[in-house]
Amino acid sequence: MKRFLAITLAVMLTATGCAPSFDKTEVVEDDTDKENSKKESIIPEYQISDQYYQTLLPYETSDTRGLVTSNINTRLDLEEFETGLMRLSQDPFPTDEYVFREGQIISKETVTSWLNRKYTSAQLKEKKLKAEENNGLNPVDDGKGDIEERYEENPEYLAHILEHNYLVKSDNNKVTLGGISIGLALNSVFYYQKEKYGDTYEVKIDAKTLQEKGKEIAAEVIKRVRTMEGAEKVPILIGLFEQQSKDSVVPGNFISYAVVDANSSKISKWKNVDEEYFLFPSSKAEEKHRDNATTFSNFKDDVEEYFPNYNGVIGKAFYVNDEMKKLTISIDMQFYSKSEVLGFTQYVAGLVMDYFPDYLEVETKIASSNGQESLIVKEVDDKEPYVYIYNE
Repeated sequence: MKRFLAITLAVMLTATGCAPSFDKTEVVEDDTDKENSKKESIIPEYQISDQYYQTLLPYETSDTRGLVTSNINTRLDLEEFETGLMRLSQDPFPTDEYVFREGQIISKETVTSWLNRKYTSAQLKEKKLKAEENNGLNPVDDGKGDIEERYEENPEYLAHILEHNYLVKSDNNKVTLGGISIGLALNSVFYYQKEKYGDTYEVKIDAKTLQEKGKEIAAEVIKRVRTMEGAEKVPILIGLFEQQSKDSVVPGNFISYAVVDANSSKISKWKNVDEEYFLFPSSKAEEKHRDNATTFSNFKDDVEEYFPNYNGVIGKAFYVNDEMKKLTISIDMQFYSKSEVLGFTQYVAGLVMDYFPDYLEVETKIASSNGQESLIVKEVDDKEPYVYIYNE
């Protein structure tokens, strides 16, 4: 029998008594405070799984909070940029040894200045800036000649810089900074306007160029971060994230990363990251993962046969080393009764178990014009799925 859980969203936590409990916590002294003031923090004992980091409480937000939403093209890219950096960080900073905290080393003002273009001497003089304020990591644009030619030759490669901190607990019950992770979001497409409020034009940047420019920028970022208080001696992971175009329906992905040893300012070795998202159905998925595309197509056909008010079935697949690891399915329908929701959800849950292998994590979201109707979750090696029916 499949497992069903009806959820009333508005009262889910309070009515069921499932609100977070801090009865079992570990109180530690935060030794990372720049003002050297003694500050107590807590580490909740409960951890969702070993795929996620525990977080130091009270939760500290980064000074750069909010910048990322204006610099990243889509919400999909934003989520993958953040979670992907955490995923890469588990290599040098395991989840059972480190505690997560948002970045506290690189300030908002610093990130903003680094995202600028490098200025020419004439531009520095015009802007009344000093040479030490010329910190832009994007290429120079001297402003001379045709703007299209200038931007084709020197697009902006760097879109955003994201920092995460990883803390370790010492024997004297203090937490100290044990590592830093830095993500560099790079533009696969650079957008610009010839006139203010005019049409938007785009420059597509090939993967090889983006990788080369990203590594050059990363080397300079490491040198600069090493001069900052608190970052002089800890290991630093730095990753290159290729964000997708503004109209993409799948997120970008990290393409490479490097770990810089403690006390070093030099990147000695880069590791390629073989991760990519594919949309089902799509010609790209059909070309690169034909068997998976065929399976999804058959699943989609069976969904369409069951219900007369079908609107669409879309899959977003996450691949690592050319193997699908997670599939997220979105199904849009028009329902006229709760019984229709229940019947359709049970049918789809059966299809999920029939079509997709044990090693694959599958999440299926069923929605209507009224919002989310149900959720089907099949974890790896599950013999039956969890099925959630949302009440109004």
